[in-house]
Amino acid sequence: MALLALGINHKTATVAVREKVAFAPEHLSDALATASDYAGLKELVILSTCNRTELYCASEQQDPERLLDWLSEYHGVSREELNQCAYCHSDEAAVRHMMRVASGLDSLVLGEPQILGQLKSAHGLSQEHGCLGGELGRLFQQTFSIAKRVRTDTAIGENPVSVAYAAVSLAQHIFADLSRSKALLIGAGETIELVARHLGQAGVKQMTVANRTLGRALDLAQEFDGKAILLGDIPQALVDADIVIASTASQLPILGKGAVEAALKKRKHRPIFMVDIAVPRDIEEQVAELDDVYLYTVDDLREVIEENQRSRESAALEAEEIIEAGTHEFMRQLRALNAVDLLTTFRSRTEAMRDQELEKALRQLDKGKPAADVLHLLARGLTNKFLHQPTIQLRQASADGRTDLLDLLQELHQLDDPKNSSE
Repeated sequence: MALLALGINHKTATVAVREKVAFAPEHLSDALATASDYAGLKELVILSTCNRTELYCASEQQDPERLLDWLSEYHGVSREELNQCAYCHSDEAAVRHMMRVASGLDSLVLGEPQILGQLKSAHGLSQEHGCLGGELGRLFQQTFSIAKRVRTDTAIGENPVSVAYAAVSLAQHIFADLSRSKALLIGAGETIELVARHLGQAGVKQMTVANRTLGRALDLAQEFDGKAILLGDIPQALVDADIVIASTASQLPILGKGAVEAALKKRKHRPIFMVDIAVPRDIEEQVAELDDVYLYTVDDLREVIEENQRSRESAALEAEEIIEAGTHEFMRQLRALNAVDLLTTFRSRTEAMRDQELEKALRQLDKGKPAADVLHLLARGLTNKFLHQPTIQLRQASADGRTDLLDLLQELHQLDDPKNSSE
């Protein structure tokens, strides 16, 4: 069984490409079914976040081209465009890559913890839809175990470094005193909750949370003494907002140029700082054309993030060692499991030979042959049966210069050990 990890991420593809290849949560079930059928996969997990879309699979044969064809057709993206940014890891490299992803070592923000939860959700969905079997299932369990060790045994998660933290850090560079600023948060998920937490720690006292459902917005807003509104109320709330940070799962922009332009006129062109963390984007890119708007996407946060990453680099080296050990251990276990089928076949064949010789011996005893003679014949017959095919193959191997098989025979039966000469 071949293991594959195929996809694109923030290192290989722009946000424009990533949003084309992103899977909406409500489409993942269909995607799992169609990809499995199209590429003939035994097991499949699809991970789709703002910074990456990756397919983890186990199949009888490695066929990344077939998977890329499916990804291209499913999203209506040309193969040429995918070829420029897609990567594929197989077997040991796939195991290593998954462990690095789960541990946050392949993230835009080094060591960020959200990716592990996202990976667990993707794993759970595949399990729910019967797309997860023994091989990939074991790999995910080992991956989660290694990611937990990285978190507990290194300092990689000690500093609050995340996309949310980077967005707030950027706001602090633009506004001298955040306590005087009003923030509008679009969305109410985990990322926006982190943004709200960091904004509160930075001194922001007035926050408005806009969401598709008012209940979730209220829960989050109340935690920070803020106000909750529906997405349809954003144009009015925009008039008072100095900081706008958006992160939803919407497939279409929520905030357009016209609404922002109208708000700016009412604000008498007081500037607005905006960060769009979502992929696909929540804020139309044309908003950046307005004079009094400072709009940043996740790709624009790189500089802030890189500065914060440096504090985690030594911890990342320790994490890499844990991951390397985890990768080797999983591959060792996999090789051991791969031998099980072979050993089962070997044992079954040997037992069949034994049963044949035993039947012969019993027939001889029924005919009145002396027991001692029958036992001698049984022993000789078993020896001949067991050694016949291996002897032929080893003679041929020796003639072909395959000394590795002769060495293996010596090792398996300890033929070079004098203690075993009479056994």
